[in-house]
Amino acid sequence: MDAVIDSSAVPEGMPDPLPTPAVPVIPGKPTSASRITLSHIMSAHDTNLLGTVHGGVVMKLVDDAAGAVAGRHSEGPAVTGAMDEMAFLEPVRVGDLLHVKAQVNWTGTTSMEIGVRVVAERWNESGPAKQVASAYLVFVAVDAEGQPRRVPEVIPETDRDRRRCQEAQIRRTHRLARRRAIVELRRERAAEGLED
Repeated sequence: MDAVIDSSAVPEGMPDPLPTPAVPVIPGKPTSASRITLSHIMSAHDTNLLGTVHGGVVMKLVDDAAGAVAGRHSEGPAVTGAMDEMAFLEPVRVGDLLHVKAQVNWTGTTSMEIGVRVVAERWNESGPAKQVASAYLVFVAVDAEGQPRRVPEVIPETDRDRRRCQEAQIRRTHRLARRRAIVELRRERAAEGLED
């Protein structure tokens, strides 16, 4: 890898600094390049005690679809960093055909927010599908040693994609602020001698 040295930033008479490795430029990818739909028929072994499909089953399908999108967008392994939000809007029943639709909403340096929408329709009916769940997950691309690696920038293609990217940035800001507030609270409690 080539090294980059900005000699104009070095005061006259001072030795040149050590070279810093150049960061390779990764071309961006449009939202549509990694968008997927995963479809699955819900069966009796997917049910909870109430006779509807267990939320954990839906969550696994959501994570599977989001993982496929993250891996496709980053062109390699990516791991779930957080499930930022999961909303169950309607119960899912045995015999529902679930369509789990996922896409990259936003990208950082090594992380991506994947938006997921889950719709259901009866397997044997031609009625309209209805949305039953939605989720936002954060994935981190990793290399062979499990260390974070750079991801391509996502390029929104439609007004809806641009709105989703803006909303993802709001969620990220809130997530980071919440994390900072919790760390600060724990630091204050530790300084006061309070144990958790």
